[in-house]
Amino acid sequence: MSDFHYITKEDYERLQAEIHRLKTVERQKAARAIAEAREKGDLSENAEYDAAKEAQGMLEMKINELEMSLAKSKIIDVADLDTSKVTVLTKVTIKNVKTGQVMKMQLVSESTSDIAAGKISVTSPVGQGLLGCCVGDVAKIQTPGGLIEFEVLEITV
Repeated sequence: MSDFHYITKEDYERLQAEIHRLKTVERQKAARAIAEAREKGDLSENAEYDAAKEAQGMLEMKINELEMSLAKSKIIDVADLDTSKVTVLTKVTIKNVKTGQVMKMQLVSESTSDIAAGKISVTSPVGQGLLGCCVGDVAKIQTPGGLIEFEVLEITV
């Protein structure tokens, strides 16, 4: 696995905005919750204080993870992508050979995957199986549910 992730400029800006929101809005909320819990007396037996401190720790961990992800990101201009084969950030339309179900998805880095939005990770079994395929190819992909064959119908950006 590489040390960096390929993302679009939009994803990069979205990550930056999320980090900014967490650092400004959410940090202030966490600080207020700790201050309010501190006012309620003895800290050694104050469950509310412990919960607020734990929430603050989780927030800081999330900020750190997002900053690390952003630092390891490489921005790719989707206009420069080669659509002759499936690569990271290309959109691919596939058909399940057995069921005939057609799906459209975009292959993205692990940090920006969102199955509900049709963005699957290139490190997932389906993502790995589709990488390098051309239109008309049939990818045989081993999934936890068994072997599935997908025909590549279209590759776009």
